[in-house]
Amino acid sequence: MWFFFALLTALAWGGADLFYKKGSDSKDKYSHLKIVVMVGLVMGIHATGYMLYEGLIFRPSDMLKYLPVSSLYILSMTIGYIGLRYLELSIASPVQNSSGAITAVLVFIFFPQPVDTLHIIGIIIISLGVIGIAVVEKQIENATLRLNNTEIDKKYQLGFMAIVFPIAYALIDGAGTFADAIYLDELKLMTEDAALLAYEYTFFICAVITYIYLKVIKKETFSIFKERDKACAAILETIGQFFYVFAMSSYAIIAAPMIASYSIFSIILSRIFLKEKLSPKQYIIITVVMLGIILLGIADA
Repeated sequence: MWFFFALLTALAWGGADLFYKKGSDSKDKYSHLKIVVMVGLVMGIHATGYMLYEGLIFRPSDMLKYLPVSSLYILSMTIGYIGLRYLELSIASPVQNSSGAITAVLVFIFFPQPVDTLHIIGIIIISLGVIGIAVVEKQIENATLRLNNTEIDKKYQLGFMAIVFPIAYALIDGAGTFADAIYLDELKLMTEDAALLAYEYTFFICAVITYIYLKVIKKETFSIFKERDKACAAILETIGQFFYVFAMSSYAIIAAPMIASYSIFSIILSRIFLKEKLSPKQYIIITVVMLGIILLGIADA
């Protein structure tokens, strides 16, 4: 079942990626904080609904127990939201999406386990494909700007700001996913449900604090009912998180790099729903990545 859960996570987060980009305003310096508020709000609502529906008992102590993982995830996501303002001509995508490969390497080093040839080939294909598709997108964007004689803003060039956010995201998210692998898969320190509730309620608390900061301290005009793109992104993010914990609890070393391929699904969804045109190189890389995912599915069968 890990394969099915990982696939659903990648699909949900691929969709969320679309709305994150649509809902991120490069001119709004608090755009990333507003996304945090929306994601935390939806996660809090989901956690409460899921707990009541399943008849679960939430223990506040689980939040403290899971806090190292939650903190890494929330920090990396916030950094990622900030980085959306620098994605236009940076190397953000290829670096950020390498976090899944980083996790797989860490798990393999600290928790050696048998991995068959098909799994290894699938992981390599997916990881290289994810990096490749982002590099191609950057090349296309550069070519388009040059063709239109568009002057490139210095803040979008390959400089300190363009590098620091994606690298920080990849390292922190990779560490968070590795910690999750320890909690849910290797040492079984928590159940999937306990980890899910702990994470979502922690994110909800962060959202409340952030909302108070924006409204009370910064006097920012912000209505959650007018943030449709951010709300859609938050819903898809939460759906992906739900399936994510179950995928990671079963086969973290393989699930992590597969889930990192969500950027591929984002491109596919853009082609379907936003009618964006894809280059031949993009189609080739997408086909290669899908082949890698199929190999993982065959290996799991």
